[in-house]
Amino acid sequence: MSPQSAYEFVIFLLGLTIVLELAARRLNLPPAAALIVGGIVLALIPGVPTIEIAPEVILTIFLPPLLMHSAYFTVWRDFKRYFVGIASLALGAVAFTTFSVGVVFHLLFPQFPWAVGFALGAIVAPPDAVSAAAVLERLHLPSRITALLEGESLVNDASGLVLFRFAVAAALTGSFSLSEAIGSFAWETIGGVLVGLLAGWLGLFVIRRLRESELIITATLILTALSYIAAERLHSSGVLSTVTTGLLLGWHQHEAFSAATRIRTHAFWRALAFLLESLLFILIGLSLRGVLDRIGGLREGIAELALPIAGIVVVVIVARFVWLLGSGVVRRFVPLSRLSGEASSLATATVISWAGMRGVVTLAGALSLPMQMPGRDIVLVAAFAVIVVTVLLQGTTLGALVSLLKIGNLDEQQTIAENEANAWRRVAQAQYQAVQRLSRNTDGTQAHPRLLEQYKHRAEVASHYEADRVTHDVIKSAHFEAVLQAIHAGRAEILKMRGTGEIHDSVMRRLERELDLQELAAENRQ
Repeated sequence: MSPQSAYEFVIFLLGLTIVLELAARRLNLPPAAALIVGGIVLALIPGVPTIEIAPEVILTIFLPPLLMHSAYFTVWRDFKRYFVGIASLALGAVAFTTFSVGVVFHLLFPQFPWAVGFALGAIVAPPDAVSAAAVLERLHLPSRITALLEGESLVNDASGLVLFRFAVAAALTGSFSLSEAIGSFAWETIGGVLVGLLAGWLGLFVIRRLRESELIITATLILTALSYIAAERLHSSGVLSTVTTGLLLGWHQHEAFSAATRIRTHAFWRALAFLLESLLFILIGLSLRGVLDRIGGLREGIAELALPIAGIVVVVIVARFVWLLGSGVVRRFVPLSRLSGEASSLATATVISWAGMRGVVTLAGALSLPMQMPGRDIVLVAAFAVIVVTVLLQGTTLGALVSLLKIGNLDEQQTIAENEANAWRRVAQAQYQAVQRLSRNTDGTQAHPRLLEQYKHRAEVASHYEADRVTHDVIKSAHFEAVLQAIHAGRAEILKMRGTGEIHDSVMRRLERELDLQELAAENRQ
């Protein structure tokens, strides 16, 4: 495919993304599922080029920005609070799933070395950050479940990749060193965090000295690649390094970025993450033809492989559930539960285990298997089956499962609403007091009387709102609806003046920007 054809094909895929996203919303399906199905259908159309996704492209170009985006918007308070539970999933569940899949694979295919099964287990064990984010944003889950799933998806790739590398090495050489594996994992973890911290502090040092939003956004993009590549060059975890850098930037964004930079940075990273996620899910579907081409001589025996591969998919899902339930029982009787929060109930364990979708990292791991590795074709097919089944089956039914088990966050939403009302009262009081201190001129006369009156009114409204949110919610909604109508009227007048030539386009843009900011503020408070 020529560069021009490749460019046109990417543009076509972006257009297809819009169509599939709209279809998913109309059918109330997760976008990830619709995108994968669209990619599979496209792959089966004669004349569509076969897509070969290089693992390095996924791991170096696509994955770091998606990890940075997820880490940047992570709720640090919940991440710290549930860190032990997150570590249990990212380390324990991944190791247990790897072991379980390895054992079952060896029972189903005894002709292959044990290490081949463990390599497959390491590939399919870690749930994917991209897949999790794509599904979780549609659901209103309790913060504990969301924190566990998002936190796990950020760091579990490190443990999965270490297990994968050693399993592949063992399959090729026939030897395995436990001490070497432990040492490698320790360095990947510690080194990745240290490189991420260093990159984060270096990035903040540079960002604080920049003024233009465009330069700062560019710096965050460079920092993402720098953090990942530097860690990988030092043979530590690029995943943990990028996540650490993202957490650090997210924590300091409130004082390191100006308001304009923060708004533009949020918009840029959300748009970039959307584009990368959408392309990746379509490419997963498109890779079906490449997978079929790779298995070559296995096509005749694909029916015989269907049952064993289905068994492996079941083991992947069940092993995660067993680990969650078992670790929940242990935490009920061990003081460690005070660090990780309450033990998982049966309903919570079911939802968390069912939310373990696999995605791009699993595909990258499968495609990176050496050609000379025994059982490579079977491992590749099994990994692809796990991705498709977990995203299509679990992703499309997770919402129904949450409703069936009556897992909601209504009480949490009530608490957050009360917390927000109290926070607005304190913010309004602090603003009013600041204006009060500036309300007297040096000669004793009053300064800024209208401003003082405005902030005094805000403080009074915030106090009344905290005391009676139900009544004031109705008033507030009507108030901001009126504000939006006024903004729309102002925008219509601007367009009218531009149409008659009464104002220059540069004037129109300045006025419209002011109205845009007013509209954003009103929609945020409505």
